[in-house]
Amino acid sequence: MKFFKSLYIHKQFYIYMTIAAICFLLSYWVSILYPIAWIIVLVISVLFFVDILLLYRFNNAIKARRLLPDKFSNSDENPVPITITNHYPFQIILDVIDELPIQFQKRDFSYITTLASNDIHDFSYDVRPVERGEYIFGNLNIYASSKLKIVKRKYQFQNEQMVMVYPSFIQMQKYDFLAISNHLSEFGLKKIRKIGHTQEFEQIKDYVQGDDFRTVNWKATAKRGQLMVNQYQDEKSQPVYSIIDTGRVMKMPFNGLKLLDYAINSTLAFSNVALKKHDKVGMLSFSKTIESFLPAIHKLTYLNKILENLYNINTQFNDSDFGLLYAQLKRKVTHRSLLLLYTNFEHISALKRQLPYLQAISKKHLLVVIMFENTELDNLITQNAEDIQSIYHKTIAEKFSFEKRLMVKELQKHGIQTILTAPEKLSINTINKYLEIKARGLL
Repeated sequence: MKFFKSLYIHKQFYIYMTIAAICFLLSYWVSILYPIAWIIVLVISVLFFVDILLLYRFNNAIKARRLLPDKFSNSDENPVPITITNHYPFQIILDVIDELPIQFQKRDFSYITTLASNDIHDFSYDVRPVERGEYIFGNLNIYASSKLKIVKRKYQFQNEQMVMVYPSFIQMQKYDFLAISNHLSEFGLKKIRKIGHTQEFEQIKDYVQGDDFRTVNWKATAKRGQLMVNQYQDEKSQPVYSIIDTGRVMKMPFNGLKLLDYAINSTLAFSNVALKKHDKVGMLSFSKTIESFLPAIHKLTYLNKILENLYNINTQFNDSDFGLLYAQLKRKVTHRSLLLLYTNFEHISALKRQLPYLQAISKKHLLVVIMFENTELDNLITQNAEDIQSIYHKTIAEKFSFEKRLMVKELQKHGIQTILTAPEKLSINTINKYLEIKARGLL
């Protein structure tokens, strides 16, 4: 029974048999084709048994292994390496079919290669998850056939391997260098304007080429008889909170990824930079209730706790209670802090309903409201309108886009910092804003 389960007929076999059948049919008119048809059948039968003997003579002749990591990074390309070893004494043709997790909705994965005797072949393919959670890989199926291509022998390996998909730690590592340098023009990133000094005095030192002349300490220079400058260090241990709205407005998808997941990835990348900048980092998620709260702490290992907390956040289908958020912040966050609020408003009326709570929060803390541009509407606006219906759609899209800019002006009018960003640029724009606030000494 096991033999028949692993035996598959190669498509080449059906081609040969089709030729034989055609010869039998034509033999009614051309009698010479009748013996030719029987010769073809006989040859195919012999090759059939020879091919079975070649493939089944050796036990466990193919070895394969799927090398999965402990976790995948959400919204990023994650490699899945596979190693195959051929223990047959002859060259083999392999068709690799991996059973991908159901979340990918991909049932046509196939990789064909040729492997020499006693050779090892390594290859990998990439997968891009767009949801956090558990991803279960099924069987790694390998169909081996000889050069005869009559039958195939099926091998199965590693049934049901599970990988956890976490918030984008690849994106976090990508922006890690921003914790070292504030020069955001590097590597093609957006440049910000740095204003003034927001640093604490550290020491007086000898001037070296490249020091800022504005930091020259003239009294120390007069006493020592040589040029002396003040050295500063960044202000440290300022509390910074990422606040994630998990209400229904964050369910909207862009490029397969929900706004909530964009916010989660940004929170992880930003928290890493803030910790490297020696600030205290905390987070809070809310909708109808306060779902999670982590107090601001300066500890590099705290990033693991933030990562685990972000992994378990899910979108709710409720309208978020900003009054509850205000009450929680008033009770739990007693020191003036930088609050990065990830949310979204599609209508100016929705913003005005929550504006009193946002104003109350901004009186005690430095609040930055982060909203998302509807990039699909932007694409619609840039298209040429060729009929009445497209003109109507374009006009509505421009109205929604204008309301977004109007919301930004409304928030700024009440002294609330804002970021209006495309979802794909959320992380870099959030980090830029944080570094700008640090440079301007607003906190």
